[in-house]
Amino acid sequence: MMERTAVERIVRELHQARLAGDLAAMCRLFAERGRFEIAGASADKPIAIRAEDIATFRPWLAMMTKVFRLTRYEMLSLIIEPPRAAAHWRVDILSKVTGATVPTELIDLIEVKDERIASYVELFVPR
Repeated sequence: MMERTAVERIVRELHQARLAGDLAAMCRLFAERGRFEIAGASADKPIAIRAEDIATFRPWLAMMTKVFRLTRYEMLSLIIEPPRAAAHWRVDILSKVTGATVPTELIDLIEVKDERIASYVELFVPR
């Protein structure tokens, strides 16, 4: 069974890579056949992304890092029960397209297998 510290390290590395906009670092954390889902709402419409492998969701991650910049990161809570973790965090998301900044609450539900993220579900809502 995976250690709690290993799961926590992976969650924190993922958040660091997201904040830095480091696509390569994010992709290294995911299993080749990892599940990736994002569900939430922007200011004017719902957003839902679902992919079953890194080849499919890498373009989504690339678009996210190109279009959005995350600032004012705050981890509100992190619950780890290996191999799963739930992270509740807050950031300001700047759209490089519109110039608008939206304070946002996020929850990540993560499952780790063989030192890689096998399942990632992100739920978000503007504050």
